[in-house]
Amino acid sequence: MIFSEVMLSAPLARPVAPNPFGELQSVKPCDNNLKQALLLAERMIKLADKGDDDREDTGCGILYGMLRDSGYKIKQLAEDEKLKHIAKGWWNESC
Repeated sequence: MIFSEVMLSAPLARPVAPNPFGELQSVKPCDNNLKQALLLAERMIKLADKGDDDREDTGCGILYGMLRDSGYKIKQLAEDEKLKHIAKGWWNESC
């Protein structure tokens, strides 16, 4: 078995974060994934802004416009899901 197969077959540990009482609790993978989606969307938006500032032709402008639009759409969907998780009591703010 090669290293990548070992890494793929090994169970991933759940991140642990303190709750409001200072007790450590496991962060749900779905919350962690939403947090990562929000961070990715922010990176997409920032890259689009930087790309627009640095571009030298209209083709790149189209690319960065699509990247920005996609980033905002992903951000909105992830924020909506986050609100649903908060309403269900699932969201751990420290994840």
